[in-house]
Amino acid sequence: MVITEGRMPFAGHQTWYRIAGGQSSLAPLVLLHGGPGSCHDYFEVLDPLAERLGRQLVTYDQLGCGNSYLDGCPELWKTDLWVRELAALREHLGLVRCHLLGQSWGGMLAIQYLIERKPTGVESVILSSTLSSCALWGQEQHARLGVLSADERAAIARAEASGTYDDPEFRAAEAHFMRIFCSGPYGDDAPECLTRSVRRGRECYLATQGDNELSPTGSFKDWDYTGRLAEISVPALVISGESDLCSPRVAKTLADGIPDARWELMPGCRHMCFVDDTPGYMRLLEEWLANKA
Repeated sequence: MVITEGRMPFAGHQTWYRIAGGQSSLAPLVLLHGGPGSCHDYFEVLDPLAERLGRQLVTYDQLGCGNSYLDGCPELWKTDLWVRELAALREHLGLVRCHLLGQSWGGMLAIQYLIERKPTGVESVILSSTLSSCALWGQEQHARLGVLSADERAAIARAEASGTYDDPEFRAAEAHFMRIFCSGPYGDDAPECLTRSVRRGRECYLATQGDNELSPTGSFKDWDYTGRLAEISVPALVISGESDLCSPRVAKTLADGIPDARWELMPGCRHMCFVDDTPGYMRLLEEWLANKA
């Protein structure tokens, strides 16, 4: 497997990128990680797709995390920063044509990029465990709190009422909720890319999402593109898991709002469907991209 790494000057800083696979006439698949601040690493489980699809997979650490780590710059953390970064990366790498895959926040980034920029050359978009409305996202997380114990629900209610989230009981309840609907824990037999130490972007996450996934309190609390989904003119594959932070209601909102969209619900999967069922996820992508340029 050919792996190429590099850095792109951007906004007075450096954005690190990684390309899996050799040169191909087929449009690359550009993968947009979650967070903001979660890093590209988990996408490495999809590396075999580069050879199976015969097209390059482009990943990168968005400014603020991983190999593009940066903090102490609170004025930077606006969604338009990462929209501009994606546009700059396409130009820097000469990606005249590409397919986009955005997971979680990465899907939000893809949605905002497609709607606000109306870019040319995007052949299709894969929206994986993502959303078009942060208000709806928060509502759906709260609707599922019944899976937790009464004590855990009380700890969450206390934290939200006080606006203080560093209470150990809240953190324990949050961690339990995230194990059910998000990811982990990973043992010694897990792929190395899931367990390696990475520099997550805590500052940019706090500025946008806030302190936790249950209650958006940062700039994301007003982020909503549901009413503009019809402006997405490229074919879209919506993927979500059976036990995903992206609830069926959230996923269906995307699929119903985008004119040319198909929704796949993956049984037994959580927020990182591509990790919980890597072979099944890769089959979906192979099928989706099989007859596309």
